[in-house]
Order: sequence, then structure tokens, then C-alpha cells
Amino acid sequence: MRRGVAPRPGGPYPLRRQGLPRASLPAVETTLVLFKPDALHRGLVGRILARFEAKGLQIVGLRLLRMSPEMAARHYAEHQGKPFYEGLVGFMTASPIIALALRGPEAVAVVRRLMGATFGIEAEAGTIRGDFGVSRSYNLVHGSDSPESAARELELFFPDGLEDWEPVQAAWLWDA
Repeated sequence: MRRGVAPRPGGPYPLRRQGLPRASLPAVETTLVLFKPDALHRGLVGRILARFEAKGLQIVGLRLLRMSPEMAARHYAEHQGKPFYEGLVGFMTASPIIALALRGPEAVAVVRRLMGATFGIEAEAGTIRGDFGVSRSYNLVHGSDSPESAARELELFFPDGLEDWEPVQAAWLWDA
């Protein structure tokens, strides 16, 4: 400790906001990300995953799988009857995908900002789709659009549950 400097409340590393009411801290959420077949075939999984980790999101589930037509029908139920539905299901079932569960403060919104606009050609530079995509069909990743969708999708892709653990760096990253 430097001379003449009073110790900080909570010790030399004030990792958590002192005295802040719990309700004012961001909600810790868990969300789903799917690495679509184009991400796997283009060899971008590691680079994309690194962005989520570097942001401070915690991996609580990771699974390589081949999506069945039945699973695709459940996952994309709200799109049934739309002109792109059959092509989407065909694409998602043609090759393996990776299901990823991420946890962190406001994880749903954080993941969606990192992914960028749906179509790579319209996505901002610095986002996953903006940096790696130029297609209206192949957009590399899917992310839950709300905490409610995340709960439903996580149940579908991780029926045995998620790993509940606390990474040591959480105290350095999260206010919660």
C-alpha cells in the first residue's frame, strides 16, 4: 500500500459496488447461441467463441450435434409456413451445429449486440456478422431474442441441464 493513502472499502480490490441495492444491478441471465453450419464449415467457431469469452460471458453448456428435422421444427416453430422455412430447416439439418449456453449480466442483449444485425451485409463492422458475413442466407450464429425464448431454447438443446459453476474472473467482470 502506498503511504498516505487510506485503504479502500472492501480491501485493495473493490470488486463489487459497495452498498448498491441488489435491484439496481443488471440481471444475470443465461442465453443460447447456435453456431450454424456455415460457421463450422468456414472454421470460425474459435474466433466467434473467443469474442463471447473476451466480453466476459461464462460458458455453462457446449454441445456439438446434428439437429434433427424434429428438433428444427420445434426450434423454428414460429417460422413454419413462411417462405424461407423449408430452406432454413434444410440448412440447419444438413451439417453439425454447436449449441452454446452463455451466462452473464444481461446476457441475451449482450449476445445480440455482439452478433449484429441478422444479415451480414447490413451488420455493423465490429460485430460477428459484420466482420464475417456478407450473405442474407448464411448468418453464422443464432441467439435467443428474449429471456423467455432463451429458457425454451436451452431446454430444447440442453435437456440434461447446464453446468453451474463460478469462474474466478466473474468477480472482476460482473457487478452482480
